[in-house]
Amino acid sequence: MSTMNVSLPDELKTFVDERVERDGYGSNSEYVRELIRRDQGRLRLRQLLLDGLASEPGPVADDAYFAALRDLVRSAG
Repeated sequence: MSTMNVSLPDELKTFVDERVERDGYGSNSEYVRELIRRDQGRLRLRQLLLDGLASEPGPVADDAYFAALRDLVRSAG
């Protein structure tokens, strides 16, 4: 695992320390890793949404569509 040093103003360091204590993180590093993972997930979700916007429209999801799905699930059952 690589190491990274981050300089923070006192106000942010206090905020991080409080979050670590309150939310039960084992260390400041664990908290920062969690923030980075959440950011990665947010970026993945954003890309999926953009991909969906750029894709061709799918079937109309009306009452008949969902009725057909329910019938399919029941018959597979």
